[in-house]
Amino acid sequence: MKVEVKKLDGGKREMFIEASSDAVKNKFEEVYKRITDEAKVPGFRPGHAPRDIIEKNFSAHAHEQVLKDLVPDIYNQAVDKEGLDVVELPEITDVKLERDALSFKAVVEISPEINVKNYKGIKVDYKPVSVSPDEIKRSIDSIKETRKLDKVDDAFAHALGYPGLQELEKVMEHQIFLNKENQERQRIENAIIESITKGLDFKVPQSMIDRQAQDMLRQAKVDLALKGFPRDKIEEQEKNLLNELNPEAAKQVKIYLVLSAIAKKENIHVDDHMPRHVMEFLLREADWKIS
Repeated sequence: MKVEVKKLDGGKREMFIEASSDAVKNKFEEVYKRITDEAKVPGFRPGHAPRDIIEKNFSAHAHEQVLKDLVPDIYNQAVDKEGLDVVELPEITDVKLERDALSFKAVVEISPEINVKNYKGIKVDYKPVSVSPDEIKRSIDSIKETRKLDKVDDAFAHALGYPGLQELEKVMEHQIFLNKENQERQRIENAIIESITKGLDFKVPQSMIDRQAQDMLRQAKVDLALKGFPRDKIEEQEKNLLNELNPEAAKQVKIYLVLSAIAKKENIHVDDHMPRHVMEFLLREADWKIS
């Protein structure tokens, strides 16, 4: 296999790929064998039609099948060979196929090179979480108003499924604590992300931003539908929604790429759980201080 890579603008690469002669000939043999075994040719039992008749009647189908099988396989081999971190499906052009030769061009968008530094030992200022009696009271009062009840007592707690008011207060305290603890965890993670991404200047692939924005748009439309917005009104606002979501989509993709760069440096497996695993690593490596 022969591969030539040309640098284009906007983080793109043009690859000229030539498959080896043996790979093409072997694939044709494999395809024609499959056709011979399956094709129904008048006057011959399946698998017994002469090769010249098969090639005469099924050459177009064989040609199409070879391309379908071989182009993705050769393309993936070329990407691996060149060590390209491709972020979008390729644009395939100039495909040329003969019985012993295959060549094509593939334009791909690649992930930017990110020289991320100083991500270990980030200072973390942890603020211990506590729950005040007033917070518990406000939470319980909110439930009382929702249910339009006159007073808060054991009977009120019974109606909510608790033995008494004291047990209800303990449950509310625990829920408030967990909520505030999660908020503190989110604040710390955001501070770490801000520390790492500050000063990093690289071009975020537009295809990744577009894909993320579309995912966010789909979720936003679902949320609006659940709130009772008519479908036609949601569709009318789609363009405005997308424009509003684009900046956040770009931010999220940038964070993902930075975390991915750290994952590669630290040999953390890049999969759907990668962002969480990298954040856990950063938290372990942080310089913690309790306020």
